[in-house]
Amino acid sequence: MTQKLVIIGAGMASGRVIEHLLDAAPDTYDITLFNAEPRGNYNRIMLSPVLSGDKTYEEIVTHSDAWYAEHGITCRFGEHVTAIDRDAKTVTGENGTVSYDKLVIATGSAPFIIPVPGHDLPGVISYRDLDDTNAMIEAAAKGGKAVVIGGGLLGLEAAAGLKERGMDVTVLHLMGHLMERQLDEAAGYLLRKDLEARGITVKTQASTKAILGEDRAEAVLLESGETLGADLVVMAVGIRPETRLANDAHLNVARGIEVNAQMQTSDPDVYALGECVEFDGHLFGLVAPLYDQAKVLADSLLDQPNAFVVKELATKLKVTGCDLFSAGDFAEGEGREDIVFRDPARGIYKRLVIKGDRLVGAVMYGDTADGSWFFGLIKDGTDIDEMRETLIFGPAFQGGASADPLSAVAALPLDAEICGCNGVCKGQITSAIEGGATDLGAIRATTKASASCGTCTGLVEQLLQVTLGDDFQMPQAQPMCGCTSHSHDDLRRLIKSKELKSQAAVWQELGWITLNGCHVCRPAVNYYLLADWPLEYRDDPQSRFVNERKHANIQKDGTFSVVPRMWGGITTPDELRAIADAADKYDVPTVKVTGGQRIDLLGVKGEDLPSIWGDLNRAGLVSGHAYSKGLRTVKTCVGTDHCRFGTQDSTGLGIKLEKHLWGSWTPHKLKLAVSGCPRNCAEATCKDIGVVCVDSGYEIHVGGAAGMEIKGTELLCKVATEEEAIEVISAMTQIYRENARYLDRIYKWLDRVGLDWVKAQIVDDVENRKALAERFQLSQSVYRKDPWAEHARDTTTRAQYAPVANLTLEAAE
Repeated sequence: MTQKLVIIGAGMASGRVIEHLLDAAPDTYDITLFNAEPRGNYNRIMLSPVLSGDKTYEEIVTHSDAWYAEHGITCRFGEHVTAIDRDAKTVTGENGTVSYDKLVIATGSAPFIIPVPGHDLPGVISYRDLDDTNAMIEAAAKGGKAVVIGGGLLGLEAAAGLKERGMDVTVLHLMGHLMERQLDEAAGYLLRKDLEARGITVKTQASTKAILGEDRAEAVLLESGETLGADLVVMAVGIRPETRLANDAHLNVARGIEVNAQMQTSDPDVYALGECVEFDGHLFGLVAPLYDQAKVLADSLLDQPNAFVVKELATKLKVTGCDLFSAGDFAEGEGREDIVFRDPARGIYKRLVIKGDRLVGAVMYGDTADGSWFFGLIKDGTDIDEMRETLIFGPAFQGGASADPLSAVAALPLDAEICGCNGVCKGQITSAIEGGATDLGAIRATTKASASCGTCTGLVEQLLQVTLGDDFQMPQAQPMCGCTSHSHDDLRRLIKSKELKSQAAVWQELGWITLNGCHVCRPAVNYYLLADWPLEYRDDPQSRFVNERKHANIQKDGTFSVVPRMWGGITTPDELRAIADAADKYDVPTVKVTGGQRIDLLGVKGEDLPSIWGDLNRAGLVSGHAYSKGLRTVKTCVGTDHCRFGTQDSTGLGIKLEKHLWGSWTPHKLKLAVSGCPRNCAEATCKDIGVVCVDSGYEIHVGGAAGMEIKGTELLCKVATEEEAIEVISAMTQIYRENARYLDRIYKWLDRVGLDWVKAQIVDDVENRKALAERFQLSQSVYRKDPWAEHARDTTTRAQYAPVANLTLEAAE
């Protein structure tokens, strides 16, 4: 007979319970699922990419409405549970009462809010769920300053996301270094250094005294007396088990809801799991033990023997693009010995803590590939005496020589965690492989390993190779999308070798399985064709993203951003007057100076775009291509014009480069800078291409990054004249245009092909360099033009910016 199961809380832990029940005995329970949020289960670990804009909410949904309907689950989302009556065995929500045979409480945790004056002002939010994330996204759209209180994982992810969305961010942390529970002081220092390089201000040993403001938060006052301006305050200082319902139901509650090894509460028909429970004095915040609890609880509901055991945990995290790993006890103590490895150039730090002949703790920053192996040594208490001298170098160097890199994966125990996001261990993956999952896609579908952040993809592929042997071929490249089996690199080669000069030719000759491609492949194919055949192929605007079709960046309210080009960051009083007049004429609400030495007009109505472009054109201003996968800016310092340290005319060279390169389409956005001396005021050494002027000429640097990933450039070459510099940069741009994958910045492409290969093509082979520069100039003969001018004067194209209908007109009588 089907029993009634009521679950309170639709989080990741309870979602896994439901999956186990449906897999093992789908007809055993009639399930009713309450959730205070107006939605079902989603991957909370991936909220940070949603905040930063790398993912959408739809991409992190674990169980859709259709999934719940397919499995007959009654969903009461957006409804708070108000009471549990254990005698009547009922649960009462805001919209009515339902009875149960078994009840599962999975209410998770509540954010801890520091009870300082002003903590309840508007503009002070926590960071726990999608609503909090959306609130931060909305606040960030207005710009300004954000203060994040708490330098743990959530606080740092919030800070990184808000910074990515354009806010000026300060992190306040009470302790001496960031993430002190997971990292030692040295690793905390490296993390702080990386965050500060990203433009995030970090203040440690900072205690909040009050949040100041009249009608909303305006500033944060520290105990030191310092005041920090704040348009948004995010509290991410910790969590507490959410136990109010359990308390009201008179269940046993200490710090959390007390449960036994079968996840039963003090009432045998009421179970609990997740962040709301306490077991044997332990509370839980990481996903791996929650998933273990879910399996035990599901077995308990099906009368199957199982028991939850607290396991040694390793923490492998990716904080704002920085890889971290910690396991065991890494505190200093008597009788302990440290082995430390540092590589300052690559930002790598590894520390092993040894007691006797056992590894008891490990901290790693920057390179965490061997983390699982070290964790296995800690957990198993392995005698490391014979490998002490080479231990820090990982499993590949044990036994005196470099071993097969797959041997470390093969040696991992079956309960070694592979996927931290979804709590998947090695044994689950090997079982899935033995059950017929023979590729990465099948592993993701059956176990969810590698299906979230993707960090563990390499490990999963190695497990496939170890388990299947010669039957598995390590994939060299993934297909660019589901429309084709070709990778981006294959497609580029075939377009050239087969002389394919239209989209129709690509679809037909390369066997596309869809009629006209999809939103993933069409923009890439369009770019590859125009890059390879500038004279023969005509750009297809419908294969571009909306910003490139509209020649302006669309904003959250449907208005647009207009950024005129300022050559080398230089402007004139007449241009500034024209910009001011346009801002007044078209009621532009926000005029902002950008980091690329330009002026951004934000909030322009779509129907006004051609007119404002025409007005700016008449003042000599053209599109700044701030929306394009192409040249954005050439940032300059004042060079020899005004600076007493300038060695060359950096401003003049920057203007020449921008006028030479503007209008070009590239795989991703392209940013340049020219600094007049090694003091590098134009920040040339973190751009895609940078020039540093020196007494003897010009140093040309390539492959920098200054967004979510920070990377210094590498020196390509030194030249003596401006003409040589322009030729080398033209050739560098063209070789990138001809060879990189669509949406790869230069630094990502260089990671694959290597700087030595590029040097061989451009620096060593002068004839090839000249040929590349000539091909770039040929492409520029087609694309070095102002799209604003074309659309402003063409009545046909102007019409596409008009509203679809004027709903303000009144009907005639």
